[in-house]
Amino acid sequence: MLLTILLVVLGFVCLIFGANWLVDGASALAKKYKVSDLAIGLTIVAFGTSAPELVVNIIGSLNGYSDIVFGNVIGSNNFNLFIILGISGIILPITVQSSTAWKEIPISFFVTGLILLFVNDFFFIGQGSLVRFEGAVLLLLFLLFLLYVFKQMKRDTVGQATLNNKSIIKILILVVAGLSGLIIGGQLVVINSVQIANHLGVSEKIIGLTIVAAGTSLPELVTSVIAAVKKNSDIAIGNVIGSNIFNILLILAISGVINPIAYNTKFNTDLFILLGGTAFLFISMLTGKRKKLDRWEAAILFIFYLSYTIFLITKEL
Repeated sequence: MLLTILLVVLGFVCLIFGANWLVDGASALAKKYKVSDLAIGLTIVAFGTSAPELVVNIIGSLNGYSDIVFGNVIGSNNFNLFIILGISGIILPITVQSSTAWKEIPISFFVTGLILLFVNDFFFIGQGSLVRFEGAVLLLLFLLFLLYVFKQMKRDTVGQATLNNKSIIKILILVVAGLSGLIIGGQLVVINSVQIANHLGVSEKIIGLTIVAAGTSLPELVTSVIAAVKKNSDIAIGNVIGSNIFNILLILAISGVINPIAYNTKFNTDLFILLGGTAFLFISMLTGKRKKLDRWEAAILFIFYLSYTIFLITKEL
């Protein structure tokens, strides 16, 4: 049992270092072009910090761990929104650009609602699961989202290009090392988390929503907190909203295309919480100081989800 726990911890370490190396390598490439912080947050940083979820879900989907697959994405999105954005907003009230307030946050709400409809057979497809066709629809929406972001990049390009002293070889080494860390870490986390769940009699759902979700969200946490400390609101919120959109439109989509994923309706509560949290974030753009997540609003996000997570764990034990 102790060895299994240590392997999970080792897996998280590999995921964190892997994500950091991948983000550093990808960012080094991006900085050769005149790209805004928000655009980098919504794409390069969001993808890099979502890479652990991608690896964990691919492995989970291939092995038929459907609760891990859904629990990881839904739990990670809730962790991103409530805990990470909550902590970041408490450190520094987050000022939001108009495009984020009126476009990216509603996009995140829409794709979450779409998943809720897909897995509950609203369209009479899938019979309580996310099937390949639905996964393909999500992937198509992901491509449209990328198109939107690239158009946004052209409008938001900064005046001066950032000099990048890293050689192409160093950048490629960072990217390859990052991907390797993610693959190894993903396997360690999924396989050993399931063993812990079986040993303790705890459901895969709870493991997915808590340990796996929090572990794979650590790169987002580190990135957004550091961005908040450095007073870079665009990276902080762009990373969270971008990651949430990536998790659904790319990661859950790929998981569904690999294997149809059986859906546990107990996740509906968590999806409604995610929808409610996203709606709260949008409303917070209209209250207090406009287009800003104030400290008290961030504190509400953080305290609510921390309380809910404690309730989930105590109910299971």
